[in-house]
Amino acid sequence: MSGIYIHIPFCKQACYYCDFHFSTSLKRKKEMIEALVKELEMRKEELPNKIETIYFGGGTPSLLTIFDLEFLTDAVYKNYNVVDNPEITLEANPDDLTSEKIKLLAATKINRLSIGIQSFFDDDLEFMNRAHNSKESENCIVEAKKYFKNITIDLIYGIPNMSSKKWKENLQKAFRLGVPHISAYALTVENKTALDSFIKKGKYPPINENLSQQHFQILVNETFKNDFVQYEISNFGKEGYFSKHNTSYWQGKHYLGIGPSAHSYNGNSRSWNVSNNAKYIKFIQQNISSQEIEYLSVNNHFNETIMTGLRTIWGVSLDKIEKDFGIEFKENLLQNATKYFQNRTLKLENNKLKITDKGKFFSDGIASDLFMV
Repeated sequence: MSGIYIHIPFCKQACYYCDFHFSTSLKRKKEMIEALVKELEMRKEELPNKIETIYFGGGTPSLLTIFDLEFLTDAVYKNYNVVDNPEITLEANPDDLTSEKIKLLAATKINRLSIGIQSFFDDDLEFMNRAHNSKESENCIVEAKKYFKNITIDLIYGIPNMSSKKWKENLQKAFRLGVPHISAYALTVENKTALDSFIKKGKYPPINENLSQQHFQILVNETFKNDFVQYEISNFGKEGYFSKHNTSYWQGKHYLGIGPSAHSYNGNSRSWNVSNNAKYIKFIQQNISSQEIEYLSVNNHFNETIMTGLRTIWGVSLDKIEKDFGIEFKENLLQNATKYFQNRTLKLENNKLKITDKGKFFSDGIASDLFMV
């Protein structure tokens, strides 16, 4: 089984923390949609397996019209072998999700909404330069639940001046609204973003990692109390509501990335499209691939297996490591993991290497220390 990711590179305005590829100009939206459809046609031989997930990401896919979304979805069905009941996700911002828009979306093949709430407090939203307000956040969830069972929301913690009490209130609001899935991320400062510039100029306070760690522990504790499963470091779902699309990334399944800056993976190589709307459209119009390709070495493949596996509840199977990479890789992995067994941030369970509760906040650092260089 495989998945298709479609990158919609448009936003109403730039969030201060975001370093994803997007444009705030919609002047070439029609050409972009046509190019996305054409790329789907051009690359239809790359995924011989059945398609079980389709994901509209961005950017802000909810800026598209219903006609645009159906045009793209139909192109997938026309060119690929799609399973009977695929998971089809649309990333959406609350200000786009009017009652009418939600009702129209429910009449399409889209069956999962990923709503970029980030916070239920207006001062946090203003700090991040989000386009919506707290009232729109609550209203859109209430309306969406009338038509969609499968809803996830994004939240951000570690925001400077956000108290632990306020972060807990954010989570309690999500619980009261009855969303079955939450993706929560620590605020990070990416190079060349507005947030990076503001902090360097002293306009905004720097990120406090201790605060982020406190918020993360609250997140883990509160979601557990409310019957969420932390199936990946940043993802918490009720049973039956885990993201199939994102899980396919972590489990090494093949996927196709359509659109500017979108990444693809086929087991042997990773590729990505040019991160420029005008260049992407021009390449596709001329029937030219805009991809750069990186062929994965054995070490790279091993390192990705460690990084993604340790972020999930499924961990890293030592049997699979030995089968895919050989006994030397397995023995080296166990040797490097020794200090983490001793400080109880890693454990062995059913011959699988897993992060403990104590190690979860540091999972990426632990994983990178286990890499084969």
